[in-house]
Amino acid sequence: MKKIAAVINPYKFEEVKEALNDVGIQGLTVHEVQGIGHQKGHTEIYRGADYKIDYLPKTVIEVIVDDRHQDTVVEAIQRSARSGKLGDGKIFVSTISDVIRIRTGERGANAI
Repeated sequence: MKKIAAVINPYKFEEVKEALNDVGIQGLTVHEVQGIGHQKGHTEIYRGADYKIDYLPKTVIEVIVDDRHQDTVVEAIQRSARSGKLGDGKIFVSTISDVIRIRTGERGANAI
């Protein structure tokens, strides 16, 4: 099993969610976060004063999939989250050794 975590722009969330749904992924976890990367933040002017905004809002989507679905899910996220501009985000893929559904005690791929 794989855990796929994608850090994306918040305005791309609905597109990514629909793309994941189209490839059969319905269960996901979403986090609203702030981060800094290659964008390096930006400066805003408020009431005549400059303010440096270092951390930019991002959305993290996490899904757990069977190994055979990894490439399909990664491609769906990449295609739907891409704007072609700096700050589109990153996708991280990790190996999951086990999953346990708390309600039923099911383990492994049956618990996804």
